[in-house]
Amino acid sequence: MLVRRKRRERYEHAGFCLYTTAVAAARAPYLYRTLGVPDTLDGRFDLVCLYVSLLIRRLQADSAPGPALAQAVFDAMFSDMDRTLRELGVGDLSVGRRVRAMWEALHGRALAYQAALAARDFMALKGALARNVWRGAVPAEGAAEALAKLTFAQAEFLAGQALSDLATGKVAFLPATEAAQ
Repeated sequence: MLVRRKRRERYEHAGFCLYTTAVAAARAPYLYRTLGVPDTLDGRFDLVCLYVSLLIRRLQADSAPGPALAQAVFDAMFSDMDRTLRELGVGDLSVGRRVRAMWEALHGRALAYQAALAARDFMALKGALARNVWRGAVPAEGAAEALAKLTFAQAEFLAGQALSDLATGKVAFLPATEAAQ
């Protein structure tokens, strides 16, 4: 147990840096202004889930320390979610339940996105994104297609990044406007 804890602490800083970069990428104005992703707590959460799931997928594809880094990103995300809920005034008794619901949402979304990416199934990914990001009501023609293109491009771009860089907390995402083309 102590070994697991030390491993977690070893990658805690890198996980936080990776998570922070994913959040910044998920906040690109293009996603909200052009693609019509709702600029709400739910809309932002959905895009953070998308970018974090892409990052975790990339990290889990490698040998050590990839899986430990993936866990560190996950831990950073849910530590941030817990803190954010508390800042929003959610009571201590409700925080755990809400964080669990967020975990379940991330897990379900990640499974759907990863299955579509693994199968290179554009239509399945487009459908999953439309269901989750826009709750099935995509506001602009081509928005779901653009977000699916972006997702495939980001996954490919992440795959080309060295694990040694990721292990130090350095990750890059394509600009959203470029990735969606």
